[in-house]
Amino acid sequence: MNRDAALRLTAFDDVSPRPAPPLIRTCCLSVHYGAKTAVRDVELDIAEGAVTALIGPSGCGKSSFLYSLNRMTDLIPGCRVTGAVRIDGTDVCEPGVDTVLLRRRVGMIFQKPNPFPMSIRRNIELPLKEHGVRGRARRAEVVETVLRDVGLWDEVKDRLHAPAQGLSGGQQQRLCIARALALEPRVLLMDEPCSALDPIASGVVEDLIRRLRGRVTLLVVTHNLAQARRIADATGVFWVRDGAGALVEHGPTDAVFERPAAEETRRYVTGLHG
Repeated sequence: MNRDAALRLTAFDDVSPRPAPPLIRTCCLSVHYGAKTAVRDVELDIAEGAVTALIGPSGCGKSSFLYSLNRMTDLIPGCRVTGAVRIDGTDVCEPGVDTVLLRRRVGMIFQKPNPFPMSIRRNIELPLKEHGVRGRARRAEVVETVLRDVGLWDEVKDRLHAPAQGLSGGQQQRLCIARALALEPRVLLMDEPCSALDPIASGVVEDLIRRLRGRVTLLVVTHNLAQARRIADATGVFWVRDGAGALVEHGPTDAVFERPAAEETRRYVTGLHG
């Protein structure tokens, strides 16, 4: 091999693979309620398959930011979102975006479990029917699959026709997660999914979040700092600056908690503020 060829080969070997582009990228994202700005100019990249925790004191815009990602903010009177939310490179804030399809791809789990007032089975079958899954056998297969995914199948398989409201709070939350998973989302947004649950039920939901890592991209708003450390690959810290919620820090969870770059983060994770 001549010298020039050897140099070219060496240069090629030294090239590191480029990191995968983020699945979600927000650009100058702001959320307004009438004349009040709740969230201002958030720039955040979310890696595909990762669990990202969003932490910060109450009133700093975490939930408003979360709701903007699948345009649940459209349902709030007087709410206006500016900036961009790009998912796979497509700005989902643009007019003409099919919000029904968007919310199928980007599901939402709320703070308080919200099963439909119908049977356990129907809670999962209804959204499947609404999204075009017509075959009864296929729906039954999906019902069993997602209930197994969330660890509910053995607990409810003999009472699928019983009212979902008869389940415990933790079981109801897992049913809501199963209902979202039935539509095969790429992203799940979770707004304090364990805050209404007892410690044992919270642990079950945390285990489920960890099992979903790599299969679904998860963003979890939580006030429980220990929970964020247990479940999250990355953590974003929100704070109020100049009267509006702002993202003051984002990075690997260990770094955010052990080597915070922002003074607000340091005070919050050490318990000096919040």
